[in-house]
Amino acid sequence: MSRIQGLYAVTRTPAVELSRLLAEVKATLAGGARVVQLRDKISDTGARLEAALCLNALCRAHGAVFLVNDDVAVAQAAGAHGVHLGREDTAIEAARARLGAAAIIGASCYNRLDLARRAVLRGADYVAFGRFFPSRTKPEAVLAGVDLLRRARRELKVPLVAIGGITVDNGGALVAAGAHALAVVGGLFDADDITERARRFTELFPR
Repeated sequence: MSRIQGLYAVTRTPAVELSRLLAEVKATLAGGARVVQLRDKISDTGARLEAALCLNALCRAHGAVFLVNDDVAVAQAAGAHGVHLGREDTAIEAARARLGAAAIIGASCYNRLDLARRAVLRGADYVAFGRFFPSRTKPEAVLAGVDLLRRARRELKVPLVAIGGITVDNGGALVAAGAHALAVVGGLFDADDITERARRFTELFPR
């Protein structure tokens, strides 16, 4: 069974203070999140590494996957399970050479199945599509259609992650269309009760 499945929590950008970050991630893990990605494009390398080390330990204690967005060096230094890469980030092959065969490498493919095909051929372990709905985190991101998930599910043999404006009300349609995991930022961390919100997302997936 793939380790990329279920609720995939992506930390807030801009980053919050470390104590709050750890409390929020702990709450979402308690609610059933199976993957956590540290997404921090603002803090310096030292601060990112400190956060990554703490999150890696927290995720491993809960049996969850911990990934770092973009930063292969921090992922390696923190002992993360892997990285998530965008189109302008480190090449998949270079990340693989540095992190090793066991690392989990994900690739953003936006609204393009052709990018997903290429990413898989280059060694990506999962691909992410989106945004599927209006998103405050990345309002400028291209819009992906739900049918893209259906097509990708028929063709690709790796897990599919959906991202972008996902809520507990609209996420079920993406799971039904083929998403193995739902990557969520605001729809999760903006909740008054993060653990309960995480549980509600987790319930969208087949048991």
